[in-house]
Amino acid sequence: MMNSARNIVIGRAQACPMEEQQIELVERKGTGHPDTICDSIMEAVCLDLCREYRNAVGHICHHNIDKGLLVAGRSLPETGGGKMLEPMKIVFGDRATYTCDGKLIAVGEIAESAAKRWIRTNLRFVDPDEHVLFQNEIKPGSPELTDAFSRTLIGANDTSVGVGYAPLSETERLVLAAEHYLNSPGLKDSFPEVGEDIKIMGYRSGRTLTLTVAAAFVDRYIREPGMYFEQKAALQELLLKYIESENRLIDTVRIEINTLDDPSRGEGGMYLTVLGTSAEGGDGGQVGRGNRVNGIIPFNRPQTTEAAAGKNPVNHVGKIYNILSHEIAGRIHRQTPGVREATVYLCSQIGRPIDQPLIATAQLCTEPGSDFEEIRKRASEIIDSELEGIGAFSVHLSEGLYRVC
Repeated sequence: MMNSARNIVIGRAQACPMEEQQIELVERKGTGHPDTICDSIMEAVCLDLCREYRNAVGHICHHNIDKGLLVAGRSLPETGGGKMLEPMKIVFGDRATYTCDGKLIAVGEIAESAAKRWIRTNLRFVDPDEHVLFQNEIKPGSPELTDAFSRTLIGANDTSVGVGYAPLSETERLVLAAEHYLNSPGLKDSFPEVGEDIKIMGYRSGRTLTLTVAAAFVDRYIREPGMYFEQKAALQELLLKYIESENRLIDTVRIEINTLDDPSRGEGGMYLTVLGTSAEGGDGGQVGRGNRVNGIIPFNRPQTTEAAAGKNPVNHVGKIYNILSHEIAGRIHRQTPGVREATVYLCSQIGRPIDQPLIATAQLCTEPGSDFEEIRKRASEIIDSELEGIGAFSVHLSEGLYRVC
């Protein structure tokens, strides 16, 4: 069935729901992971630019801050407290409007201020004035793209596909919950040695879930190697209890933390950091290499290569359609009786109004015996309604009301 006003197509999903599939792999890169740091900082810059453009000229001007890079520093961790040898570097990239209606916008200063604020708020041990260098490579936008923002009718900036789904599977939900728990204020009060750089890989086989956790320990809290391994064991036990309390569908949960550790190697066999993130000396980061907009990397699900973080919320479908597709899928699942799982695809066509995608389609897994024609009609109405309200949705994006990583 096709909606006559917009090109909306609703079909039956060919695959069974995720919970019924034998193997599932899900990753979550936590707050202090280098890729998540990049995504989060560039989105913070985007939001601050949106606010400044509105204040200065009354509307959001063209910008895309989605080519950010984190260059790893150098550190020397050791029990009792190591030291930084070379600072990290944040490189801001892509395009922004520096001048509009005769008013100058301090893009570089706004970017650095947003980055420092995010770091101070989210990374306990990183001092942005001491541990991070900032390099502004944001260039002025092209005249054609800049002009597009002054038009009454905003067209899509690209031909691209956004994809979202709902609901989260049990594995996805537990992987996300595990990272949130390990980076929660309560956990940090009990285990201050656990840094913000948490990465979790969830592997489910049947009804058995294995969580492989990488957790950066902060060296100043570890007096000697024995203490590290004792605290790691205690953390593992606490996390297992938490996951078991959250679990609804999994029969067996196994958790392993820092599997590269080797007690026989002393300090060389421990995951120690000075600042609680591998970005201080081991790993760089880049926008778009981390979590999808629902906070995880779901390897069994359809997903886009677009990075939402830092893209403008006015006409960049790489941001708008990716987040909106998840919102639409969630609403279809919640509000349409008989829908077990919904996957939504939105494909733009460059220059075409963003509320008129080239195709909007939902693939639905339904309960046996459900009325698919009624489901099809309701899902189509929901998609149509959400596209009709895309202007308000974009405003909400510009105000930071939706997660991007």
